[in-house]
Amino acid sequence: METSDRSPREGPQPTRRLINLMLGSGILASIVAFIYPAIRYIIPPLVSESTSRSVVAAKVGELKNNTGEIFKFGSKPALLVRLTDGTYRAFSAVCTHLQCTVQYREDIHEIWCACHNGIYDLEGRNVSGPPPRPLEVFEVHVQGEDVVVSRKA
Repeated sequence: METSDRSPREGPQPTRRLINLMLGSGILASIVAFIYPAIRYIIPPLVSESTSRSVVAAKVGELKNNTGEIFKFGSKPALLVRLTDGTYRAFSAVCTHLQCTVQYREDIHEIWCACHNGIYDLEGRNVSGPPPRPLEVFEVHVQGEDVVVSRKA
C-alpha cells in the first residue's frame, strides 16, 4: 500500500488557507465599513469658529419694521430684529436652555423658543419659560447700505 505525501493532520491545503484568508479579510472589511461611519457620526470633525468679530447681517431696507431674520454668525445662528421704530437689535439665536434656535414673534414683540416655550424680551433677557440666562446681545451698526452685526468687546 502506498501512502500519500500528506497526512490529514498536517493542516489545510494552500488553497484552503487562501480561501480562509480571503473570507476573513472580507468579513473584517465589512465590519470596518459599518463601524467607521458610525464613529464619524458620534464624533464629528472639529469645526473652527470664525475669527471674524463682525458680519453683514442684511441690507438696509431688507427687513420691514417689526420683523426678524436669522443669519449666520460664525458657525452659529444669530437673530436680527428690526423694531417698530426702525432700529435694529441682534442676538444669538441659540436658546440658553437646550440650544434650540429662537425666532422673533411679531405678534407678541418678543423672541420665542419653540422647543419649550421660552420667551426673551427685546433686550435679550429671559422673561418666561425654562431658559436659565439671557441671550448673548450683539452690537448693530448701519454702514452705508449694510447692517453690520458685531460681538461686544
